[in-house]
Amino acid sequence: MADPLHDDLDEDLSGIDDAMGLPEGLVRQVLDALDENDTARIEELVQPLHYADTADLLEQLGHGDRRLVVAILKPMLDPASIAELDEAVRGEVLDLLDTEEVASVITELDSDDAVELIADLEPEAQQELLSAVSASERVMLEQGLAYPEDSAGRMMQRDVVAVPSYWTVGEVIDHLRSAEELPDDFYDLFVVDPKYRPIGTIPLSRVLRTVRSVPVGEIMETDRELRTVPAATDQEEVAHLFRQQNLISAPVVDSDGRLTGVITVDDVVDVIDEEHEEDLMRLAGVSEADTFRAVIDTTQKRFAWLLVNLGTAILASLVIGAFAETIEQAVALAVLMPIVASMGGNAGTQTLTVAVRALAMKELTPANATRVIIKEVIVGGINGILFAVIAAAVAGLWFQDLNLALVMAIAMVVTMVVAGLAGTAIPLGLALRGIDPAVASAVFLTTVTDVVGFFAFLGLASWVLL
Repeated sequence: MADPLHDDLDEDLSGIDDAMGLPEGLVRQVLDALDENDTARIEELVQPLHYADTADLLEQLGHGDRRLVVAILKPMLDPASIAELDEAVRGEVLDLLDTEEVASVITELDSDDAVELIADLEPEAQQELLSAVSASERVMLEQGLAYPEDSAGRMMQRDVVAVPSYWTVGEVIDHLRSAEELPDDFYDLFVVDPKYRPIGTIPLSRVLRTVRSVPVGEIMETDRELRTVPAATDQEEVAHLFRQQNLISAPVVDSDGRLTGVITVDDVVDVIDEEHEEDLMRLAGVSEADTFRAVIDTTQKRFAWLLVNLGTAILASLVIGAFAETIEQAVALAVLMPIVASMGGNAGTQTLTVAVRALAMKELTPANATRVIIKEVIVGGINGILFAVIAAAVAGLWFQDLNLALVMAIAMVVTMVVAGLAGTAIPLGLALRGIDPAVASAVFLTTVTDVVGFFAFLGLASWVLL
């Protein structure tokens, strides 16, 4: 019996399928086949799919439907499809496979995908799986797991093409044709010294276009062009290097400088996408996995963030409460007060977004921080003056009170300047202390802009109007 929840899906789901890269209407066809218990039809629908599209299909199904489809597709399920799944869905699918089946999946994946998959398992499940694979595979997995999470060592492929500098191009080509232990896909060959340290790299295209008698040492790119990546390097640093140097692949070295693996651009694209989504989600206190987590898990994750926001809101309310008598005597203040806080919050969010992005792209550093902060303060001041004129005009015409208009104008300028300052200084300060600015910046910024906005507006009102 198929998952009854899917009966509530909109009839226009096929349009979404197509936008996600799946054949139009495929999800609906699979669900209909489940209703009819037509396993042959499901196999017929899924078999032509690219492994990434199969992963998309599984992610779009509900829990019950996914379990049924996985049970049907087990004999033909591409291990690469499992590697492409979101972490939460992948764990659910792996729970449907026994240890031998998971071990079979592991052995067919590239080393980087295999390490990522096993890293998501619980320690007991990891040990059980490691005991089920071959000794060579186990050593490879254990070495990969020994590297820090989100490091170059975790994301690298351990299968590389390494040749000595004294080989000729002909010897290299013969090696590539006869060797059994080679990566399925590669773009560069790495030239190594007797200690297996990379000393140069050769694009595969250059090998194919050079006559056989030429030594590879004469056509390799030297140390000046070679970009090695220490295995402990954070994956964001790796992505930055690839983006900055326009690399297709880069050798990964251990603490002694020996070649241990290679990172290719397809892995870096995944990292860039993952880091972008992670930063975007963290700014709102959510995560990508919320789409696939159970209701209770998602609620728990969001509750902590909302609780922090409640605390900051209470702090802003305490500022308002301190001026309760002022507000009682001038009701217009209660009407205009949200305008100041809202403008400050929006201006701060603009600056914060630019700053977090600049930090991620290595464009905002301690070397240029002062210049960037001054610029944002000036921008905030100019916008503050412009909007002060508009807000003062609105307040003056609305309540026929020039003093109230003056208070509105000054508070607007103060709030916008502080928003520009806080929007840059807060994420920069967090980054300098080793805290991800995408996680906590928004909460601090909201608190600062609300408190300063309310205090400036109500404090000036108490002084000028009463």
